[in-house]
Amino acid sequence: FASYYGNHMVLQKEPAGAVVWGYGEPGAAVTLALSGDGGLVLMKKMARVKEPSGTWTTILDPMAQGGPYTLTARQGSENVTLRDIYFGDVWLCSGQSNMAMTVLQITNASQELAAAARYPYVRIFAAAPSRSDVELEDLERIDLPWSIPTAENLGHGNFTYFSALCWLLGRYLYEALRYPVGLVEAAWGGTPIEAWSSPRALRACGLLENMRRVKGIHVWPRVFCPFSPALSPRISPHQHFSGPQTPSVLWNAMIHPLLNMTLRGIAWYQGEANAFLHTDQYNCTFPVLIADWRQAFHAGSAGQTELLLPFGFVQLSTYRRQSPQDSFARLRWHQTADMGVVPNARMPGTFMSVAMDLCDEHSPYGSIHPRDKQNVAHRLQLGARAVAYGEKDLVFQGPFPMRAVLEVTRALLNITYSQRLVWRQRDTPAFEVCCSSPVTLCRWLPAPMVTVGSHTVTLALGGCGTLVLALRYAWAEWPCEYQSCALYNTQGLPAPPFL
Repeated sequence: FASYYGNHMVLQKEPAGAVVWGYGEPGAAVTLALSGDGGLVLMKKMARVKEPSGTWTTILDPMAQGGPYTLTARQGSENVTLRDIYFGDVWLCSGQSNMAMTVLQITNASQELAAAARYPYVRIFAAAPSRSDVELEDLERIDLPWSIPTAENLGHGNFTYFSALCWLLGRYLYEALRYPVGLVEAAWGGTPIEAWSSPRALRACGLLENMRRVKGIHVWPRVFCPFSPALSPRISPHQHFSGPQTPSVLWNAMIHPLLNMTLRGIAWYQGEANAFLHTDQYNCTFPVLIADWRQAFHAGSAGQTELLLPFGFVQLSTYRRQSPQDSFARLRWHQTADMGVVPNARMPGTFMSVAMDLCDEHSPYGSIHPRDKQNVAHRLQLGARAVAYGEKDLVFQGPFPMRAVLEVTRALLNITYSQRLVWRQRDTPAFEVCCSSPVTLCRWLPAPMVTVGSHTVTLALGGCGTLVLALRYAWAEWPCEYQSCALYNTQGLPAPPFL
């Protein structure tokens, strides 16, 4: 078998067929048998080992949820047997350090670790951080083989294994679904999206050519106002890509080897690195990565992983409280392909967990690593249940503006929202307007909230002058305090930032 198959694993249940593959003697026949708990053979498959790769692949018949099963691969007189296998839903979790944080590092860690034993049907697997200059067919190393969760393997150390966010997402899904869930972690801290992108994805955004062409400097466009015809670029010293930051090296070593797997969905927490690198290309690189991964997993699994594979992600949390920079705000916006909410036309089949109000200034791992992963995972699983599992009437995202009407004579701006509003933080300078004057085309000024109705917000524009060009909400690196943004819905989900 390939290195990521093992005892205690979860394979994807019906309606898809789970893809199983491995190595053998070129030209030889491999017989695969799936047996029930009593030893009765339920299914047999035969595969021929291909030359010159020495690999074989087969697709199991779709199986209902449950187990345990035994899977045996036989070639001649040799055989390998995997035991305690269940069928359920398999989710891949990827990204950088906020995905890599272990249960040991999060809020209420001791209680969370103690609870692990109550979830033996949520199985976990972690690929080791690894990079490669070429696409690999199998993982080079594994941090955690398929395992039943324990306090030890969920809290192995800091930023090692197993992912707290991945675990909590899987646990919450199990509580909703009541059947086995398999979780595959492939994460590496401090890594930009370019490292997780295939060369074809980077080419689609014009990045490979730019990286080769630009010598000595990188030009980072910085948009203060989207309506300005004269954008001043920010120029920084040339970024020398190395190690896990190098384009495509993590795609090659940590994602490409998994493409044969049949998956139910993907969870992604990444973007902090790109708040400082190619920030304004993220509205291309992220949607393209999603589309590229979907196509690759669909093709790699011979069509068993659905083409519109559900893809959930966490919108960036916070970093520096008083920072004047807006790179985190821009990255949050670009995570939605500049549309504010998902799913949308450019990002179908996606869902998002807003995390800007889950800040943690005193985190021992730095404020960029907030410890509250429970609320992040809760919001993410709401999206998964609505988008991936089709739960009707489930509110999974916060309120978003539908229209804005300017009252010029009263210098007021009335914003109508999609959901009933809860005004939680009244003194937060949440809204800003882009004001035009003879002196400047765009000057951002605070727009205080005068009133908040059930679905409307009224802003005062007293300092704005005659012409309002744009409006933005929560546009800052640290836009609100812990669970205290200005606006929420009645389910406690925050209104996402917008421009």
